[in-house]
Parts: sequence; C-alpha cells; structure tokens
Amino acid sequence: MAEQRRVAVVTGGTAGVGRATVCEFARRGYDVAILARGEAGLAGARAEAEALGARALPIKVDVADDAAVQAAASQVEEELGEIDVWVNVAFAGALAFFWDTSLDEFRRMTEVTYFGQVHGTGAALARMRPRNRGVIINVGSAMAYRSIPLQSAYCGAKHAVKGFTESVMCELAHEKSKVKLCMVQLPGLNTPQFNWNLNKMSKHPMPVPPVFQPEVAAKGIVFVAEHPRRNMWVGVSTAYTVLGERLAPKLLDAYLGRTGVKSQQTSKDAPRLGSNVFEPKDQDEDQGAHGPFDDKAHAHDPQLWMSTHRRSVLAVGAVGAAAATSAMAATALTAISASRVRSRSRCRRQLPH
Repeated sequence: MAEQRRVAVVTGGTAGVGRATVCEFARRGYDVAILARGEAGLAGARAEAEALGARALPIKVDVADDAAVQAAASQVEEELGEIDVWVNVAFAGALAFFWDTSLDEFRRMTEVTYFGQVHGTGAALARMRPRNRGVIINVGSAMAYRSIPLQSAYCGAKHAVKGFTESVMCELAHEKSKVKLCMVQLPGLNTPQFNWNLNKMSKHPMPVPPVFQPEVAAKGIVFVAEHPRRNMWVGVSTAYTVLGERLAPKLLDAYLGRTGVKSQQTSKDAPRLGSNVFEPKDQDEDQGAHGPFDDKAHAHDPQLWMSTHRRSVLAVGAVGAAAATSAMAATALTAISASRVRSRSRCRRQLPH
C-alpha cells in the first residue's frame, strides 16, 4: 500500500513567498492546495508543483471571505485528504502615506492581510483540533515588531497577526492541544509584490535592503512545518530590526523618518501591473515567485542557517562559554597564587633576624 502523502495548504500560493513555499512543499513530498485569486497564477503554481511530483489543487478564493475559506478547506480534505499543514501567506500592501490612503483601501488591505490569517487559522483549527494534530503557520514580518513609513496598513495588520496568534497559542496550551500554531517573521524579499502593490509614490516600489529571494523564506516556513516552534526569524535584517526596536525604538523612529521613504523607492525600470488590492494581477499572466530585483537579492541567509541549526549553534556557544570560563578560572588561580607568593615574600622580609 502506497504511503499517504502529507497535505499542505498555502494561501497566496500563486506568487512570491507563497509560490516558493508551494514548490518547497512539493519538493519535500507533500500534496499541496493553492488558495489565491489569479487564475493564471493558480495554473502556473499547479504546473510547478505537479512537475515536482505533487498532487496540486488550485482553488480560486479570496481569503478576506471567511465562508469561501471554509469551503476551500472542505474541498481540500475531500480531494487531497486531511490537512496536515496550513500556511497563511496571502496579503495586500501599499506604498503610500497614510493620509493618501483611502479608508476603503486601508480596510481592504487589513481584511486580506489580517483577517485572511484569522480566517485561515479558523478553518485549519476547525479540522485539526478534533484530530488533535496539525501545524498552522502564520507568516509575519520584521514589521510586526518595527513599523516603517509608507506601509501603515500592512504594518498594522502584521502587528495584529502577531497579537492574535499569541492569544490563540495560549488557548491551545490551555486545552493541552497537540495542534501547533507557529509564526515565521520575514525580511525584505524579491517578489512580484513590488510590481502590483498599491503605489502612490513617484518612483517604483522596492524592498528595504538587504533583499532575499523568496526561496529563503520558503525553506524557513517548511522547516517550521516539520519542526514546529513558537516563532522563527528569517533574514539577518529581521533579527537586527527586532532587536533594534527592543533597544532603541525612538532612535529608529528618527532614522526611519529620515531614510525609510527613500529606501523603499527606486528609479529602476521595472514593470508596473497596477494595484492588486481589489483585483488580482496574475489573472491573465502568471508572475511566478520572483520580482524584479534578482540582481540585489541574496539566495542564502546566515540567520536562517542559525535558526535551523540551533542545537549546533548552542553546542558551539556552550563549548565557547566553557572554554572562556576555564580560561578565566585559570587566570584567576594564577593571580591568586602570585598574590600568595608575594604575600609570603613580604612576610619573610618583615620577620626579625
């Protein structure tokens, strides 16, 4: 009898991080359900996953619609089998000052980026809690900890995702559930987002450097799916952003106020497909995983390596700490011995002859 393949669901799975994650799951032996809006993107993601040996189920769905997400989850279990992993990636973003963003635009970005993860988590839990197993991953950002200019809706939503996820983690712990709810926080990435986000600035949007390829994020997400943990940072910039916010938030306010607007824009001649906030932009043409910044993007990340090799890092750290402690102890003993020798010498000189 053939071994039952694991089943993963990826929202926003037609482009960027979601698309790279679909392919990484397929490469790792999962069957994959792809939830997104764009028909061409769904077809392209399905073809890539199937070329990697997976069964792929594309479902056209708007994650802002809770009933549609619940229906999609039921379809996945009917056609692929019980859901083992659910990954919430889908979002909609902008590059615009808050005061230039309409309330309808702001609300829609919040509904996709925040409520999309709420809906996905709810659909997954409705199926995983009765079975008492499964992994849910909510994909966040360094901006869940440190907001930046021109992305108030996105930053607000990612902060909300973090707060929501931590609350539900506590509830699962309360009932001693074996369902694992996890977060992965990401850096700036080279994705089609920058060709189709809502842009109200004079230049083309770009990710805040350093920029990483979406496959870096996908590897981190799939690692957490197979080695669940509360939270994982991907990208060295994520680490120093989160730590910097803890140490000097007011200083970062001033720094980002001075540099944050310019650093998110480029004069690069890159395609603009229009805003995908209300309508998908991979409806007629598949955009794939990568954006227009391959020349700037890193394919490897030391932070990801450290996150996925924590035991080795801790072991090396423990050995180093032990060596340092031994060296300090030896130095201290030498100093004490020398002090005793000097003390005895002084005593001899002071004795009467």
